[in-house]
Formats: sequence, structure tokens, C-alpha cells
Amino acid sequence: MKKEAARCVPSALFEGMTSLSAVIEAANRHVSDRRILRVLYDGGKETAKARELAFLRRSGSALGFCVEKTTSDVIDSLATGTSHGGILAECSDRTIPSLTDGSFPDAGFVVMLEGIEDPYNFGYALRTLYASGADAAILPPRSWMSAAGVVCRASAGASELLPLYESEAAEAACAAKRRGYKVVCAGIRDSVSAFDADLKKPLFLIVGGEKRGISRAVLSSADAVVRLEYGRPFRGSLSAASAASVLAYEVLRQNRDPKKP
Repeated sequence: MKKEAARCVPSALFEGMTSLSAVIEAANRHVSDRRILRVLYDGGKETAKARELAFLRRSGSALGFCVEKTTSDVIDSLATGTSHGGILAECSDRTIPSLTDGSFPDAGFVVMLEGIEDPYNFGYALRTLYASGADAAILPPRSWMSAAGVVCRASAGASELLPLYESEAAEAACAAKRRGYKVVCAGIRDSVSAFDADLKKPLFLIVGGEKRGISRAVLSSADAVVRLEYGRPFRGSLSAASAASVLAYEVLRQNRDPKKP
């Protein structure tokens, strides 16, 4: 129960090499201002993790963090997961800048996520958005990035590599339109199937949560409202994370280069 509760506690403790490598890559690419403060590793794994530790020490020399040996008991007491491999990092917070018109790249694909109620689901959604080629994600002022270590682990590092911005949905939609983006919302009323809609770039996709959804004002100002089709009669709905994932890949399908293998 303690480990389960800890996943929702604000924390910048990153666990495992996938997460640490993403933080380092994001810093080198200037995607994020998050810094590793120190790395802790299980001394009993020094031989088995020699290659990873050598990489971390080289990165520490370049980025200004130390790599410290400790015990497996200390690692286990700090970690919230079990897939850390004996390596953790204490990190600084990441600044999530406010959205501006310049946050929208030319002919890009940007997604706004609202109302995801669990940091793991949030991380899974960011992983899919990154894999599908989204250029950035926009988050409401309250998001799961406070539990950044959990989100990073769930996203396989994608949450650190994807540019993130903060905005309310209405302001983000206005900024997108100023940049020539089509604004598309996921919804039911007055909607068309996502498989029939024009989802060509530049595209700004807004996916609302299961509880509040997207405000009527934002829906009414959208260029299109799209829904997901189901393969059988189904009175429920997909989670926001699942809906964002399916829609992101439909965007990828519609914008793919048919000449590429």
C-alpha cells in the first residue's frame, strides 16, 4: 500500500536506466531544463551494471552530477517501482513553460491532454504521442508532471523527450488557429468518425477527460469534432489515454509518406 500511494506523491526521483537516459538525452537536446542532482546505485550490481555506470559517470562529468554507491536496501526503500535495476537518480524539477504561438511548429501535430486521472495512464499516453510523431503536448495547469519519475517510467522516457507546454484549452485553441492549425476535438455530439475526418497537418488535437470532457465553448470553436468507432455495441467509452493513443495513430496514418517502407 505504501508503494501504491507513493506513485501519486510529487517526486523527481527517477528509476532505472531508461528513465535516466531520457533525462540525460533531454538535457543534451535542450528539450528540458531538468537536471540530475545525483545518481545512486546498488554496489552489489557494480559488475553487472559496469557499462551503464560508465555511461552515467561520463554523463555526470559533462552535466555536473555525481554517481554514488549505496546498498540494495537503500535503493528499495527509495524506489516506488521494482524495475529500477538498482539505479536511481534524484533530479530537479522541470519547468513547463506557458504556451505561446511559437510553441506550434510549422505544419506540426500538437496534442492537448486533459483529465487523465492516473500518472501511469498519463505516461502511457505520452509514450504513444511521442512514438506517433507528435511534436509537442499541451497540459492543463494541473497535470501529473508533479509525479515526474512515475510518468517517465510509464512513458519509457518519452515524457522527458517530448516538448511540453502549459495552457488552458481555450487559449491553446486560439493560439493554434493563429498559427494556421486545424483544431480538432474528441467528442460525441455533432461528430464524425475519426477514420473519415481530415486529420492532415498542421493539426491541434484536444482530448478531454472522462469526467469533465471538453468545454462547450472550445467544442463550438473547433474545426471538427471526431469520435472513435467501436467494433461492437458498446455503451461505455475509452479512457482519455486510450483515445489519445488511437487518434494519434490515425493522424500518423493519414500523414504518412506512402513512398516510405
